[in-house]
Amino acid sequence: MAEKTSQVTVGASGKPELRMTRVFDAPKRLVFAAWTKAEHVSRWFTPAPLTTPSCEVDLRVGGAFRVVMRMPNGVDHPMDARFTEVVPEERLAFSARVNGDLEIETTVTFAEHDGKTTLAVHQTYSHESDATRGAYAGWTATLDQLAAHVRANQ
Repeated sequence: MAEKTSQVTVGASGKPELRMTRVFDAPKRLVFAAWTKAEHVSRWFTPAPLTTPSCEVDLRVGGAFRVVMRMPNGVDHPMDARFTEVVPEERLAFSARVNGDLEIETTVTFAEHDGKTTLAVHQTYSHESDATRGAYAGWTATLDQLAAHVRANQ
């Protein structure tokens, strides 16, 4: 992990947006696999101390991307998403619904330079909520876990 940047704004639509960029000291194929194979996603996608008791990745447009995030007290927070774009090793986009009414549009891009992968995450939320207010901290912890996961799997 070499550098981190982020920007939290209100987008042109007036809806909250989150932008984060992270450079991983790993090839793009590995970072992309970590995002697209359930056996990888289940090990890093949920920020600590939460766990991931259930994960499904059907990597195709319209395919499911489902993750259950479990709090230490046993309360589950499911994310039910559908892929809207899949460009192998370049771009993923998915649309999710969490906490019943929060809609989240996520785009993740992957670029490799000198054996390192720059990952950019852009999310747009239907409205502000506790989940959006905690998104920056959650994504920071989640991407820290992804960095550790790809380091361990090189």
